[in-house]
Amino acid sequence: MTLDDLRRKIDELDGQVLGLLNERAKLALEIAEIKRATQSAFYVPEREKAILDGLRAKNEGPLPYEAVRAIYREVMSSIRALEKKISVAFLGPRETFSHMAAMRVFGVTADYHPLPMVADIFTEVERKRIDYGVVPVESSMGGGVHDTLDRFIASDLKIVNEVLLRITQNLLANCPLDRIKRVYSKDNAFVQCRNWLRVNLPNIELIDVSSTAEAARIAAEEENAAAVASALAAKTYNVDVLVSCIEDSPNNYTRFFVIGHQLAKPTGKDKTSVLISIKDRPGALYGLLLPFYDAKVNLTRIESRPSRKKAWEYVFFIDLIGHTDEPRVSDVLRHVAEHCVELRVLGSYPQGEMEE
Repeated sequence: MTLDDLRRKIDELDGQVLGLLNERAKLALEIAEIKRATQSAFYVPEREKAILDGLRAKNEGPLPYEAVRAIYREVMSSIRALEKKISVAFLGPRETFSHMAAMRVFGVTADYHPLPMVADIFTEVERKRIDYGVVPVESSMGGGVHDTLDRFIASDLKIVNEVLLRITQNLLANCPLDRIKRVYSKDNAFVQCRNWLRVNLPNIELIDVSSTAEAARIAAEEENAAAVASALAAKTYNVDVLVSCIEDSPNNYTRFFVIGHQLAKPTGKDKTSVLISIKDRPGALYGLLLPFYDAKVNLTRIESRPSRKKAWEYVFFIDLIGHTDEPRVSDVLRHVAEHCVELRVLGSYPQGEMEE
């Protein structure tokens, strides 16, 4: 076939794809009416995961699954917006990694609200002024995000989903490297690039600001200033990427939680997060962990935080593989609860995928 023949064929296929997308949208609108009648959630992460898993199994190429996933994320986002415009709060300003994580889940058509503090995100979602929040919970290099963990202690919100975002840090500046006098960024970003900064900018002042996006804005306006931030922030604030990928580890991920009011149903590949307060006695932590070992329930994370109720009293955040609807998981949690001051399930949710 000639080039024109091939292009005509593509035009025909585009017409078919568009028709099918609109048929899909019409069905989704019918589903929306059922959801309204039953007061069901419009964002259903377990259903979206099932769709993506099905596409992965059916995909024969040459389009890679990563491309299919990105396309369908926006398809689902756009059609979901026809059902209901989802409002989403994230740790602002825009063009931060939190913003990128939120768009990874909800696509470009959601109604986004950048907020200055993690506590503000919890408050807005708790009071149902905003549907969902996206909050950072831990970094593969910097550990847990204490603001998020501490807010869970007093909140009834549930973890609905998780996002694993690959973090690539860059040095942004509108001047040469040897003229930089100050570098702006967020504290976590400095931690992620500690060795690179020590070797390449050993005597330069590092100034902590509210976000990597704010750092990029300052670097764009201030003479002899640089920022550690994302390439997206560089584009937004019109500042050059002087050096790319300056993070010390090639496996630099940040984990985010989607928080809301609903409980996700099992997908077959889930995690559960619990908050546990134990009695202050010798061997208490050992006694807490032993039932998980006996039940062969895999724990992926455990972190302690002060309870804020009494000096030297702690709560433990534990992540485990499985869903509370699974008998093995529900049984071990019931057994553990008998020996705790408090055990609260923060949520069972689909396991996040590591994406570039």
